[in-house]
Amino acid sequence: MASTVMDTDDECSIVLELSKNDHFFDKKKKLLQSKGFSPKEQIYLRSSIKPGWMSATVKVLLQIARIIQLNELELYFAEDGACTSEEFYSPRNELEALNSIVVLTDTSLSSCTHLHTNILKELRKIVIDLISDFGVKNSVKGVVERDYTCDQVERLVEWGESNGVRTQLKISYIEGAGRGAIARKDLKFGDVALEIPLSIIISEELVYETDMHHVLKEVDGISSETILLLWSMKEKYNCDSKFKFYFDSLPEKFNTGLSFGIEAIMMLDGTLLLEEIMQAREHLRAQYDELFPALCDAFPDIFPLELYTWEKFLWACELWYSNSMKIMYSDGKLRTCLIPIAGFLNHSLCPHITHYGKVSAKMNSLKFCLSRPCRSGEECCLSYGNFSSSHLITFYGFLPQGDNPYDVIPLDMDGSDNDSIEDKSKSNWTTHMLQGNLENELEVLEDLKYIFDDMIDNMGEMDSVDRENWSWDEKLAMDFKMQQIRIASSVSTSCQNGLNIVKNELHKCMAEDIQG
Repeated sequence: MASTVMDTDDECSIVLELSKNDHFFDKKKKLLQSKGFSPKEQIYLRSSIKPGWMSATVKVLLQIARIIQLNELELYFAEDGACTSEEFYSPRNELEALNSIVVLTDTSLSSCTHLHTNILKELRKIVIDLISDFGVKNSVKGVVERDYTCDQVERLVEWGESNGVRTQLKISYIEGAGRGAIARKDLKFGDVALEIPLSIIISEELVYETDMHHVLKEVDGISSETILLLWSMKEKYNCDSKFKFYFDSLPEKFNTGLSFGIEAIMMLDGTLLLEEIMQAREHLRAQYDELFPALCDAFPDIFPLELYTWEKFLWACELWYSNSMKIMYSDGKLRTCLIPIAGFLNHSLCPHITHYGKVSAKMNSLKFCLSRPCRSGEECCLSYGNFSSSHLITFYGFLPQGDNPYDVIPLDMDGSDNDSIEDKSKSNWTTHMLQGNLENELEVLEDLKYIFDDMIDNMGEMDSVDRENWSWDEKLAMDFKMQQIRIASSVSTSCQNGLNIVKNELHKCMAEDIQG
């Protein structure tokens, strides 16, 4: 992303450069230029007695770093001018941008002259303080149950530590989230909260020498992930398994959207989540039917029928969906793995850990380093990815706290429909924006308001009187539906406000035409 150039004894400069290999290079370049920056920007740092000079410089660095770190969704809204230079695009983006500046500064400190050390240290301190403040302001803290104990979990942690696991975390129960990991002491930026040796990570290599692999490798089109899934179904019941303590610590039921009952499914009528869950279930059922009972009939010793039921297959699917992580090994290959103990780390929209997917070749381990501080007793979280709430419910079984920037409501705006916006306006979006046609604005806003009002009507009325008697899946389904209604209502209200403004402007124009 950047480099440091030493210029004079009392001045140095940092170069932030947008990689030409970035998938969105052209769009980010255009956005940088609109803010007055180039794809390769040199920012000068110097010792100064002027108050606030370094803080002002950090703001400039942060503006550039934010744009460089934008992902596709953030870039979509950034291009529309949804963020000013004083705002951040998303918690993920802000942490990535701030962390990238720290990494750059640390690299510079390792090779700079003594004269530049104080300048770079001052820069680093300001950015670290910004990271800490951002975490405090934007994180949603869970309520920790202090007296939580679980023999299976304690045995797992003891087994892990005896096999080289190093951890600064304690497993506890988090209200509304289940089991989670809390900091045993105050952890600073860059501290290693958890380190897992490669020897206890469950990956595809474990299956290679088994009889199961010799059979499954002949199955056309079967993936390594599916082979691992089938292996774990059997390994769960292996009393001599190396990973017995891990499998013993797993829940008998994962409670993801894939296990929703009929009542919860009915509650989701009119939502995108209903379709997502049903499609996922159909896919998994079809996958199961392709393999079983054929494998059980052909190889009963390897695939005992009692271990390969549909219910056990679904359990294994939920295990791998909700607990697996993609890890880059030292050979450069990306593998889907189960990582004992690390699976207790819950998801957050403002995580403490953002980079954890690469094995350290030197230590032959996987390190979970902090991207922002975590105080003693605070839950330590990571990010499962840039997923919508519907995806997180379907495959992980929870609705994230706070406003999820990755929630998307797709709009079906068929251009062939006689009542479509395009036909009504007799112009495309580009022409509409250029002409500033108020009547066209009016029709667009009316159509959008109609779409979202219809969406709200299709989701039905909310009745949460008997919520205390609902099952876990019914509560989760209703929480999601309420969230969707809230989002749609917010858009509808914004459209109405826009309509009022446009109508007012239209009346002014008409009045001017009459007077003219």
